[in-house]
Amino acid sequence: MKIVGLSGSTVGSKTRTAMNYVLKKLTENYPETEVTLIDLADYDVKFSDGRNYLEYDGDTGFVARTLMEADAIIIGTPVFQASIPATLKNVFDLLPEKAFLDKVVSMFVTAGSPKHYLMVEQQLKPILSYMKAQLVQSYVFIEEKDYFRKEITNDDVLFRLDRLIEDTVVLTETYTKIREIKEAEYGF
Repeated sequence: MKIVGLSGSTVGSKTRTAMNYVLKKLTENYPETEVTLIDLADYDVKFSDGRNYLEYDGDTGFVARTLMEADAIIIGTPVFQASIPATLKNVFDLLPEKAFLDKVVSMFVTAGSPKHYLMVEQQLKPILSYMKAQLVQSYVFIEEKDYFRKEITNDDVLFRLDRLIEDTVVLTETYTKIREIKEAEYGF
């Protein structure tokens, strides 16, 4: 099983701190899983210009192909101006309309205040649904107050992140089995 952690911003540290926790727990609890981190701060991703994702090279091509080859994606994103960062939206724009067909996608959000907790429901989930993702319905919302010195200090947040990891893996395994059964019915 290939799981990609997508840290959806080029600035800040809170999303990356949470992503580091998620990926560490994922590799500890599910060592058979192939885990890849894509932190958009580490890549020079070009703006989408409508080409097929396979036509991009360099960092842009790597990011697009890695996401397309994943079985599951855990998205971590901050809230900027009550919305997702442009860097994350650009990644979605690089990919085909049905890029997340047969992929499980889960998410967590970091924000400075609780005012923007519905951003996931109103913006991120509709985009991912349009791209045919199988969504882990519950997501984790992490506020500024849950951090201290670049560490998550709220035990409830850590518990919810652990549950998000488990739900992502279980849902991915379940959908994989369902697809295998359906494909076996064809008999060719």
